[in-house]
Amino acid sequence: MSLDKDTVTCIARLARLKVPDEELGTLAGELSGIMAWIEQLNEVDTKGVEPMSSVSDVTLPLRADKVTDGGIAEKVLANAPGGAVYIDPTEKNAGGFFTVPKVVE
Repeated sequence: MSLDKDTVTCIARLARLKVPDEELGTLAGELSGIMAWIEQLNEVDTKGVEPMSSVSDVTLPLRADKVTDGGIAEKVLANAPGGAVYIDPTEKNAGGFFTVPKVVE
């Protein structure tokens, strides 16, 4: 399939792209090459080939799906941004969190 400059202009407008007139010829050639490659792929016989979600046959490891607090409050709180007020999680009723200055009025 060969694309002309008018078709490329229409495609660019639909894609909301501003393409200079001097680049339309080059872009038409590149898009025509892509369309030719797609046409070539359409000719491949895929009967009997099962669809797959990945090219590698790997199963991801699973973990138990249970709700926890993570158990790493100290590590999380160590990432408090500069200027944050760190609340020691070992203090009674401290809650184990950090606060930051208000940024929106």
